[in-house]
Amino acid sequence: MLLINIKQLCGIQPEGKFRVEGAEMQELPSIENAWLKIEHGKIADFGSMNDLSAHQLSSMVSGASSELMDLKDKLVLPTWNDSHTHLVFAASREEEFLMKIQGKTYEEITAAGGGILNSARKLANTSESELYDSAAERLQEVMKLGTGAIEIKSGYGLSYEAELKMLKVIRRLKETFPLPVKATFLGAHAFPQEFKQNQDAYLNLLTEELLPKIADEGLADFIDAFCEQNYFSIAQTERIIEAGAKYGLKAKIHANQFTNTGATQACVRRGALSVDHLEVTDEAVIESLKGASTIATLLPSCSLFINIPFANARGMVDAGLGVALASDFNPGTTPSGNMNLVVALACMKMKMLPNEAVNAATLNGAYAMDLASSHGSITKGKQANLIITKAIPSINYMPYSFGSNLIDKVLINGKIV
Repeated sequence: MLLINIKQLCGIQPEGKFRVEGAEMQELPSIENAWLKIEHGKIADFGSMNDLSAHQLSSMVSGASSELMDLKDKLVLPTWNDSHTHLVFAASREEEFLMKIQGKTYEEITAAGGGILNSARKLANTSESELYDSAAERLQEVMKLGTGAIEIKSGYGLSYEAELKMLKVIRRLKETFPLPVKATFLGAHAFPQEFKQNQDAYLNLLTEELLPKIADEGLADFIDAFCEQNYFSIAQTERIIEAGAKYGLKAKIHANQFTNTGATQACVRRGALSVDHLEVTDEAVIESLKGASTIATLLPSCSLFINIPFANARGMVDAGLGVALASDFNPGTTPSGNMNLVVALACMKMKMLPNEAVNAATLNGAYAMDLASSHGSITKGKQANLIITKAIPSINYMPYSFGSNLIDKVLINGKIV
């Protein structure tokens, strides 16, 4: 495939650039009036139309073995890389939505039988086939909205059988869909009712029974825990991280969503790939992330939906950190996987500049899934996972016009989805 007359080719990075941080997040290297060539599903080459002679262009066009696309007035950028989702679930929870409107807090809804345990009950009674069918429909939807790589967590199983069922569904999605799908084992999402008074027994189930089985079958890429007051303590989370590391699973941890307990600092010390949420932070949290390989992943659509503070993205970036953006797609706190909305919210509610938000949702999102060597930027040799916009004036227009679908086409491995 050959793309020509691209109004602006955005997100160009050199080979070996795997994340951007601080002031460089404001930079979105681009080429005006550009072309891009795709071969074997990868970005083969790109450049300015102004640098092509008529002969060179004619040769490229005649040599295009499949399709020529003239993209006058349209932008091209890398697809969104959504590094934090709970896309596999059994049923929606709109009844809790009504409770939120009536003023109930997340904690009150959980105490009334809602929340994570509500999803676990529903999932226990849903077949693997039914789970796959509903998840596949959601995945197809978010791909058309520009998502070109995605992480999906378990954590609505909370039993040996149900957690394995979720991870097998995620594996089937990996095998069926063309985009990268990363699986995260989140058995430490909440304590099942039967283990409330014996938390060590549940941790033993996760680390001594489930983890070996998951590792043996290659069902997970990462491990996670909900490190939060009334869920998993720092010590319990550290135990989960250590157990995962023994099987080669890097940690991606829920941290600092409702309280500032020191979870982020503990995860950084343990070498977590990412710490996700961070709605409640202070200077100590930011300092702990400076110079660390751990990246902060922020989830603004969760803050919007359950009316909690938005993460301090502006403070983090100004302090020199790199941040990633993700959707948190799940039935209880973020029933949307629309990364275009996430990018817009990052600008409107977290004061990120559009270039910063795009970098956070593309290259840094890929980094948060260990995919930055192959995805997340316009780089020769990377997969041709691309968003082609409709005719728009600039990249700034995408978060500005947040209520419109501005995507014309999405390419995964060089093919239109």
